[in-house]
Amino acid sequence: MLSFKKGAEPEVHRQLNRHSDIPLYQQIEQIIKEKILQGEWPAGTKIPSQRKLASMFQVNRSTVTEALDELTAQGLLEGNRGGGTKVANQTWSGLTAGPPLDWTSYVRSGIHRPNSMTVQEINRQEFAEGIIRLGTGELAPELLPYQQMEKILRGAASERLMLGYEEPKGNRYTREVLAEHLSRKGVRVSADSILIVSGALQALQLISIGLLKRRAVVLTEKPSYLYSLHVFQSMDMRLCGLPMDAGGLDPSVIPAVKKRHGADLLYTIPSFHNPTGKLMSEDRKRELIQVSKRLSLPVIEDDAYGDLQLDGPPSSPLKAMDREGSILYVGTLSKTVSPGLRIGWVAGPEPVIERLADIKMQTDYGSSSLSQWAAAKWLSSGLYDENLSRIKSELRQRRDEAIRCLETYCRGIARWEKPSGGFYIWVTFLKPLSLSALFEQALQKNILINPGTLYDKEAKYSIRLSYSYASLEELRYSIQTIAELAGKLM
Repeated sequence: MLSFKKGAEPEVHRQLNRHSDIPLYQQIEQIIKEKILQGEWPAGTKIPSQRKLASMFQVNRSTVTEALDELTAQGLLEGNRGGGTKVANQTWSGLTAGPPLDWTSYVRSGIHRPNSMTVQEINRQEFAEGIIRLGTGELAPELLPYQQMEKILRGAASERLMLGYEEPKGNRYTREVLAEHLSRKGVRVSADSILIVSGALQALQLISIGLLKRRAVVLTEKPSYLYSLHVFQSMDMRLCGLPMDAGGLDPSVIPAVKKRHGADLLYTIPSFHNPTGKLMSEDRKRELIQVSKRLSLPVIEDDAYGDLQLDGPPSSPLKAMDREGSILYVGTLSKTVSPGLRIGWVAGPEPVIERLADIKMQTDYGSSSLSQWAAAKWLSSGLYDENLSRIKSELRQRRDEAIRCLETYCRGIARWEKPSGGFYIWVTFLKPLSLSALFEQALQKNILINPGTLYDKEAKYSIRLSYSYASLEELRYSIQTIAELAGKLM
């Protein structure tokens, strides 16, 4: 298991003036002092470690130590044995203002669980300069359609553009366009059965609070993207993992699992599964539909990657086989157009969509009307298909290069399967090694990986490798480096 310090650490985003007459340690001292005295770092805040501060400011650790010693001498910081350095309870502002407000206890008391420290670290490091994002679930900037988006936004004088609030389910025209888009995938739903959401993750949040009781049992693949989130766990729900093989999730085990543990809902990513990249076979899909019907088990189908088939004919979604209304179909434009657009959708029975729409109105009063308008333009103008063809060509090239590099550098130390679409390759090392050490050592080489334990606590020797973000040159360097580091750790 990966091990990081408990408690999120604050960030520092200030550059030092290396041409100033003021010594660097005094500049660091002043930056931290300002954050404390302005209330940005209240009493009890655990400040970043000396190693992290040295990395943030790009100075020697001794320079940071000198700054922290000065702040400690002034009574602004205090160190606890084994507990790191924290902002002291008796800061200069606190001396005259009475007991300081203990924001730390409020932060710990929130009902929504925080991300794991590993996920928080990844989220921070993804935006660090020079980092190669080898595990990220995002398209590279050069694959995003900036010129096409600019062209669409220039036409924002369209009579369909809305700048006010939209109706609860989302803009009607956008939902009609989505219904037509889904029909080309074999999914037959009307605009009335579609809810527009701010990305697929919001769909899961709405479902968790709108349809499930506390302590509900959610079945999912193991490993699964869902294990890296606390959407369901924060509502005291229990995740129960189902085994996978080359054909994806095995539906035959569901009845026994349901009998033993219970089951209120099944969450699955049948098309280019996250994190393994597997594609559920057509036979498995039909079997899953039958099992779902027989057990009256509702299914969430997450089809975020369904349009990214790189080899062979397109695979139909589970929802295309659904004639009973037992599947909630979740889609998004984040993986094919732009994650910044923040547009996704849920398609399902109208009573369910009405319920989720009501909760969404209570939550944010609707997704961005401008983003909904842009999404409709993308899907109705032919630009979506044109852009998708370009992205798939680029992803195919990057996937093939990643596979070639794995065969060159990782043969004999790891195993993997070539995905036929999506973003990911699930790499499992053949001998035990410390994932936390691999993570840290890779980070020192400016390579950011996603450990398998994010998706399954038992996946102690696996990583999720993404070919959607790193360039061909970065893929070659990072895969070779990971192989060398892993070989030394085994």
